[in-house]
Amino acid sequence: MKESITLAGEELWLLAQKAIYWPDMRTLFIADTHFGKIGHFRKEGLAIPAEAQKNNYQRLFDLLLQVQPKALYFLGDLFHSKMNNEWFSFMETIAYFPHCEFHLISGNHDILEAANYHEAQLHCHLESVPLGPFWLSHEPEEAPEGFYNLCGHIHPGVSLKGMAKQSLKLPCFFLEERGGVLPAFGDFTGLYTMKAKKGTQVFLIAEGKVINAKGLGS
Repeated sequence: MKESITLAGEELWLLAQKAIYWPDMRTLFIADTHFGKIGHFRKEGLAIPAEAQKNNYQRLFDLLLQVQPKALYFLGDLFHSKMNNEWFSFMETIAYFPHCEFHLISGNHDILEAANYHEAQLHCHLESVPLGPFWLSHEPEEAPEGFYNLCGHIHPGVSLKGMAKQSLKLPCFFLEERGGVLPAFGDFTGLYTMKAKKGTQVFLIAEGKVINAKGLGS
């Protein structure tokens, strides 16, 4: 399921898989996969099911198979920790798509050696990247005039409250006038509650759907 919107004069698809697709350029944007995080905590003795690791890579594989992009930009925090076996699972996943060009805009958790990224055939960018009308970064930035910032880092979520004091927190796309924050792609990443201002567009992700939060309580 997807929601089609227009940002910076371009049509973008907000995907329920917590990614953005730019169909005219066949380009996919994903933020905060945090691969390696589950493996790191399992190594430290935390009883997280191994199936949780596989789920992240399967979702990436299925998304690439569905969209067939020419390019994918990871907007930082691709790999959460120091080297562990999850890196090889990531390399195996993207190796199935040799016609896709993979880019990484380095985030605060991307601490692997440059040789690791090179071996995975990742184009690694240490600075923000202009792409068409978009300014791609890991953390939110004030983009130069004429650009719209797409970023990650925050893991945005919105809290919904029911009549009997129930509450539910859901991941979201949080799109403001000059910049938008993508939801964290990875499982086991947590959510930061965002407060929408006038003019902010919020799209929730729930049960495999992208839902416009306009008119919903938050």
